[in-house]
Amino acid sequence: MSHLTGKRVAILASNGFEESELLEPMRALRDHGAEVEVVSPESGTIQGMRHFEKGQSVPVDRDVAAARAADYDALVIPGGLFNPDALRHDDNAIRFTRGFFEAGKPVGAICHGPWVLVDAGVVDSRELTSVPNIHRDLENAGARWVDREVVVDQGLVTSRTPKDLPAFCAKLVEEIGEGQHAGQAASA
Repeated sequence: MSHLTGKRVAILASNGFEESELLEPMRALRDHGAEVEVVSPESGTIQGMRHFEKGQSVPVDRDVAAARAADYDALVIPGGLFNPDALRHDDNAIRFTRGFFEAGKPVGAICHGPWVLVDAGVVDSRELTSVPNIHRDLENAGARWVDREVVVDQGLVTSRTPKDLPAFCAKLVEEIGEGQHAGQAASA
């Protein structure tokens, strides 16, 4: 039996996600036995990007309007410039994200992904990292931003860019395997 067998993980994404930041965590989680679903405000397929060039598209498994955090054990939010910007303006995506924090479930966000966490109101007093150009947004929302390849704070896993994906994926697997974190729920 693999480390994450029986765990269900949602990857919250929209058009414009950074291809590697969705596909590599998905692969790592599935390799460890997790069931992974792509949850999105879009239907059908969503378009990935390799920086500013079109990348691979992936099928959407569930509409975020019908998704509930209670149906999953963890959440992953890939970055890219366009994906998190679209998600943070979607009330259902914010509700869905906040539900994971309220339940103390592990959440991973990389690159611009923490923008969604700002709008969900869950970064105050949390230590995290991101792509450097949004660090002021995170600090203005009350986060303690640090420049490291991966940061873990009570079940919240964050990383900066695709070059940090090996560390990000390893910590995601570890935190999801540990399950709920009381400190995660306390921050919501």
